[in-house]
Parts: sequence; structure tokens; C-alpha cells
Amino acid sequence: MAAVSIPLNAVAYQSLSVPLSGHVIRVVLQQRGTGLFASLWCDGAACLVGVLCQDRTWLVRKACYGLPGDFAFVDTEGTDDPDYTGLAGRFVLVYEEGRNV
Repeated sequence: MAAVSIPLNAVAYQSLSVPLSGHVIRVVLQQRGTGLFASLWCDGAACLVGVLCQDRTWLVRKACYGLPGDFAFVDTEGTDDPDYTGLAGRFVLVYEEGRNV
């Protein structure tokens, strides 16, 4: 399956719910002084909390966390780690079903 791009806004804190792989996935992104951090829920159950987001690094990596796929940020202009100022363009959040299985 091809990766799906998740639309984001260039704000320091955001929470969004998206239907993916037959589940409702909630993504919370928070910019802190040490980087951008993600928390993920699947159908209302917390799966991962406070994961550091880095360029081209999968966030979940293991099926045991209860998510049907995995997420990664991609810098479209280089190899910098994401920060909130580029979330509406430069840094793209992608989802791939079955990636962590």
C-alpha cells in the first residue's frame, strides 16, 4: 500500500483525528524546546505518548503498540528534523498501513 499524507497546520500544538485502515487515529503534535513530539491513539486508546519526531524515522516501529500502520515525517527540502513552523508545507507526515507489522 502506498503512503498517505496527513494534512497538518503550522502551529505549535495540534490535535487531529483521521480515519486510517478502518480505525480512527488521533494524532497530537506538540513543539517543545527539545523538538517536535507526537502522541498517537487508535480508536480512543493511547498507543504512544511523547515520541520525538525525526526526519524519515518511523514513530511506531512495532505492531505490539496496537496501531495498524506507522507514521514518519519527511523533510521535502533536506534532512532536518521537523518543527512546527514547517508543518503546513516543508515537513510532511506520512502514514503507511502495515508498516510496523
